Amino acid sequence: MPQVRERPKYKAMPHDGKIDRNIVSGSDGIGCNKYFAEYSSQRYTGGILGFWCTHGVCLGFHCIPEGEGRDDVFSALYTRWKVAPKYVIYDFACALGPYCMMREAEFFMDTHFLIDKFHSLGHKSCSAACFLSTYAAYDPQLAAVNSSAAEFGNSGLKRIRKSIRYMSQRHAIIYIHRFLCLWNRQRRLRLTKTSAGT
Repeated sequence: MPQVRERPKYKAMPHDGKIDRNIVSGSDGIGCNKYFAEYSSQRYTGGILGFWCTHGVCLGFHCIPEGEGRDDVFSALYTRWKVAPKYVIYDFACALGPYCMMREAEFFMDTHFLIDKFHSLGHKSCSAACFLSTYAAYDPQLAAVNSSAAEFGNSGLKRIRKSIRYMSQRHAIIYIHRFLCLWNRQRRLRLTKTSAGT
């Protein structure tokens, strides 16, 4: 996706843009023990952040130099989307929502940050307002949403994980792009056949 705007520097926030994986649980206002357990104690390294529609088509990807954090998702959404998506279904939406709203409340004012059904089971201390299942109970369209589309897509990316480890950054990005172009074409062909009833 082409870049539509620059990511601003938020000078009033001293830790803005810095790696937020080594935070102490609760001290930064997140309060999610799952977030802390997954990202701080594991000290994850970089990877690929894919943005998937509910049909399993990749809308874009972001190469992460170190472990995935809130700023990676925020920056990609803010700089690549002309209008913020209505729903962002993400495994750490409980932390992402406040992070985005503190920086660009006007841009994200109509966005709901929701934790998918699978990952919500581990978010014991988070509000039910963060769960897709809470909204799906009252909205039939959300009830029909495939909230595991990103997990399905990410499992596809695992096929090339070993190959890109041995590539330069430039070659890895080209390889990922080509892989996702083929992936999207196959997904669209399947969706076309399904909608045609064949």
